[in-house]
Formats: sequence, C-alpha cells, structure tokens
Amino acid sequence: SELTIFQFEKTMDTNQIIALQNALPVSSESRNIEAKDTNIYHVEVFQSPCSTVRTANIKEKVLEFLHLKKTAFGDFVIRDFQDKFLAQNVVYIALCDTEIPGIEKKVIDLSTCILQIHVFQVHTDRAGTEELDDDNISAANHWLLPSVDFHGLWDTLVYDDAIKLRLLNYASTTLMFSDKHVDTNVITCNRIILLHGPPGTGKTSLCKALAQKLCIRLSDRYTHGQLVEINSHSLFSKWFSESGKLVMKMFQKIQELIEDPETLVFVLIDEVSIISYL
Repeated sequence: SELTIFQFEKTMDTNQIIALQNALPVSSESRNIEAKDTNIYHVEVFQSPCSTVRTANIKEKVLEFLHLKKTAFGDFVIRDFQDKFLAQNVVYIALCDTEIPGIEKKVIDLSTCILQIHVFQVHTDRAGTEELDDDNISAANHWLLPSVDFHGLWDTLVYDDAIKLRLLNYASTTLMFSDKHVDTNVITCNRIILLHGPPGTGKTSLCKALAQKLCIRLSDRYTHGQLVEINSHSLFSKWFSESGKLVMKMFQKIQELIEDPETLVFVLIDEVSIISYL
C-alpha cells in the first residue's frame, strides 16, 4: 500500500530512494505529464479587415491549425493557408516572443503546450489631435489601438537584453493586479513605467509598441485601447499661471477617457521632465 511504501522510504537514504523510483515501471501517461511544457505561449492572429467572423470561431480554427502543425522552433509567422476559412478571415498567424536574447531557442510542442490566442484587427484612422485653448495649439496626439501606425513596430525594435519582454510582463502584471483589486499597501504597483537613456535609443517607439502589444494581449478584457501622447512643449504658456491650468485641462480630458471600463488607456509623456517646471 501507499502507506507502507512511505514508511519504508523513510528508513532509506536519498540515493536509495531515487534508485528505487527509477527502477519502478512508469506508464507512458505519467511520462507525458512530467514532460509537458507548462510555459504559456502567445499566438497573435491578425484578422482580415473585411472579416466579420466571431473571434471564438477564429480561435477554434487557429488552435486546430496549430495542433496539426505539431511543433515550432522559435517564433514564426504564417501567411499562406490551405484551409479556406483561414485564408478568407486571417492575414497571418504569429507565434510571438518565445525567443529571448542570450538563451537558445527550443522546440515547442504545439499539440501539448499552453497556447493563448489573441485575435485582433487594426484601426486604420490616423492620429487625432487634442486642442486645449483658442490658439489651436496641439497639446496631444491621440490613437485608437491597435493602430495601423504601430503595426509591426514591436518586431523592428532590437535590444541586447530582454527589456521588451520584461516591460511586457511587468505591465501585464500591474494591469492584472488592478483588475483583481489587489491592495497596493500589500503589493506596490503604480502602473507607471519610466524609460531613460540617450536620445535616439528608441524610448518613445518602445512605449508606442508596448501599448499596441498590450492592447492585443488584453483584447479579451478590453474592447479597444487609446494612446494619448502629450506634447509637453505645448503645455507652456507665456503666462506662468496658465501653464498649470493647461496641464490640468489635459488630464481632465484623460480622466474622461478612463471612465469607460471597456477601454485600455495609455498616456505617453515624452520629455516628462519638462512638466516638472510647469
């Protein structure tokens, strides 16, 4: 019985226990359970602009397609489909962010691993502008996400370390904490990311790409996203007291956006140090 074996093992040293366990027969089902990949892999599915098929139907077909593919070696993008349904409704299927700088790629068993499928369509509208006063000065640019302006931007940004993956995981975790109403006194998460570095290193582009990526990853939770890029220089006024009022007006507009629970809102402040002088 199990009790007898447990008591017997307690009288043996560790090496003897391991040797005995290795000698015992193991069923093929147990081997599969032990060898199963417990990592979560993200699959992004770009739905055709003219497609009106339900997301659930596309996810089901994509999952069948990936199970038939069986294995993958790192990231991939598939654009050609023999399946008529996929050919009509999907632009591409992409396995994303499995390759980490400094770590060798590995074979992924698509038939047994955990796959999270994210179906999305992009908004073709270009950036809008937010004006705060009668001088028609643009105080911010405004995009609906996912936006065609940022499509593919994430993959063009290459860094020496896994900064993109770390930022993505951090932002996803803080949003999950907020969604689950985690007490910030227990776990501190202020939902702010500060990037610093020399000019031209891609800080602004990384922020825009991250917002697009998060909007796609959280498409099951939010119907769409909005990115507001504040033009810090335009918040200055020739009258010192007016600068503070312009900042307040800007954030009042942002407050109106975040009142919609179905919208994921990102606020990008480039050269944020300027606001500290206002």
